[in-house]
Amino acid sequence: MGLYQHIRNAWKKPQANMPELWKERLMAWRTEPSTVRLERPTRLDRARSLGYKAKQGFVIVRERVLRGGHIRPNVTGGRRTKRSGIGLSLSKSYRAISEERVQRAYPNLVVLNSYWVAQDGKNYWYEVILVDPDHPVIKADKNLAWIGKKNNRQRAYHGKTSAGMQSRGIRS
Repeated sequence: MGLYQHIRNAWKKPQANMPELWKERLMAWRTEPSTVRLERPTRLDRARSLGYKAKQGFVIVRERVLRGGHIRPNVTGGRRTKRSGIGLSLSKSYRAISEERVQRAYPNLVVLNSYWVAQDGKNYWYEVILVDPDHPVIKADKNLAWIGKKNNRQRAYHGKTSAGMQSRGIRS
């Protein structure tokens, strides 16, 4: 077995395969801000399978999303009901929501894909792979040059990522 297969097998049951590391990570991640930029991916095998390369122009961000109902509670008193706001869509997955939040935090980068990292009773953690479409290294790469086109700049908002297409019913 190769290195990536060993990593993949360890991540099939992370709580059983690496219990001390799992607990330490979750305790540290709970105290961090919801959006954290990372130097390298936590799950290298998954990131590589989704298009990550260890080269300039790639950014990894870990996003924390609260579990539970997506609808915000209604505001009581002080304003008319028209201004109470719209709840978050229940049709979107936590992963799609995390991609949109990361896209909002990094508007000059493009969301390539994302993957699950951890969860507990209160939160989900996803790592989102971002690409800088204006970076010369990315422009020179013939396999990644498509991401710089105008219609691919806001992929997360338009439901063009894997999680977005799943919530739209395009990917089974």
